[in-house]
Amino acid sequence: QVQLVESGGDSVQAGGSLRLSCAASNYEYRSYCIGWFRQAPGKEREWVAAISTAVGMSNYADSVRGRFTISRDIGKKTASLQMNSLKPEDTAMYYCAAVAFGSSRCPIAREMYKSWGRGTQVTVSS
Repeated sequence: QVQLVESGGDSVQAGGSLRLSCAASNYEYRSYCIGWFRQAPGKEREWVAAISTAVGMSNYADSVRGRFTISRDIGKKTASLQMNSLKPEDTAMYYCAAVAFGSSRCPIAREMYKSWGRGTQVTVSS
């Protein structure tokens, strides 16, 4: 099963930027979806963005579209989430997740993802 480790979480002021990374190991299939999710205290885990490793097709939750960008580096086996124009409501623990998937459009349901990292904390202050 794919092993995932997130990094890059920090405390920033509203309007600032942050870049999260997800390092993967133990890949054994050609095509995966890598998803980013977040969870604030007392809230359910929320899908943020996902990308297909095969073709690079990405999609985003409405709450982050236009502000966040997901990307992948096949050689480094990493996926990144560039977060711009951060808002206090973006404060959460951010998780990356992976599932072997052959289609270009990735799922958004958290139960579809089989491998999970431990998370990295993002705090946005006003």
